[in-house]
Amino acid sequence: MENIRYSSKRLCEILGATSRQVHEAVGKRDAYGPADLAAARQRLKKAPPPRPRRVQLFLNFKGGTGKTSLSSSYAYRLAERGHRVLMIDLDSQGHATKCLGKEGASFPRTLHDVLIRKVPLADVTIETGMPNLALVPSNLGMSTIDLALMPLAGREFRLRKALEDATTKYDFVVMDAPPSFGLLNLNALMAADDLVIPVLADFLSYDGLRLLFETVQGLEDDLAHQLENIFIVVNAYNQTFKIAREALEALREHYADYLLPSVVRQCTKFAQASSEGTPIFAFDPDSKGATDLEAVLDEIAKRVSGAAGARAGAAGA
Repeated sequence: MENIRYSSKRLCEILGATSRQVHEAVGKRDAYGPADLAAARQRLKKAPPPRPRRVQLFLNFKGGTGKTSLSSSYAYRLAERGHRVLMIDLDSQGHATKCLGKEGASFPRTLHDVLIRKVPLADVTIETGMPNLALVPSNLGMSTIDLALMPLAGREFRLRKALEDATTKYDFVVMDAPPSFGLLNLNALMAADDLVIPVLADFLSYDGLRLLFETVQGLEDDLAHQLENIFIVVNAYNQTFKIAREALEALREHYADYLLPSVVRQCTKFAQASSEGTPIFAFDPDSKGATDLEAVLDEIAKRVSGAAGARAGAAGA
């Protein structure tokens, strides 16, 4: 991501500042990079207000839903907005790592070392080139983690405990999980505040949703853990397909409490951005994919803030 460049117009849009303010803050008029964005934000005092850390998990037991492209771009956009973000790649294929411009195989340590060998989370965290966005990378060394967790005491809570070190350092922890059920994903669910479920507008998605909701119910019943929010996001939507329109209507009927109003339309720019190790917001911020994901991010933020306000009101009553 060191090659990412912002136009003056884009930097002004992100910061909500005038071009003159940006020029004076950074000391130049073009070829802005992520470091310039962070410097301008600090000098212009445009940082978002402090907030409690939030752990958000992107998971679907069905593969091929575009979960990794969404989660890595989502994390990047939060960092663009000035939040302190940690992205954790839970998938041994390391696709989220690649989407953020890094090669997982080049890193000797992953979350495996944290959960199994109790290495501090900070010791396996790397910088991404975007200030405020850190990454716990993944590679094939993660492929045996479920087996390694099996005999350990407190095996379901190891990730939650590891994240205790990130309570004050980050505003958001965004996790990209593999499309499977096992002890690693159980750890991720137990550590999460919010669950984001990317789905396709097809009826095969229902099997993955059903199994995932059954799993979440099991967490509530057996392990006394309740997710604060569950969000279903329809991805790669093409309204010209009748089956897609019918599937979306079915989702609205059966999952109305969880389905976000905005959908992410089918967008080839996601694949192009991922192939270059660049989040969609840096690759083409004006693309329909970036526009739609921005709307999704805003809706999630609004619901999370609303739920937090309701809880605070109830506590004070």
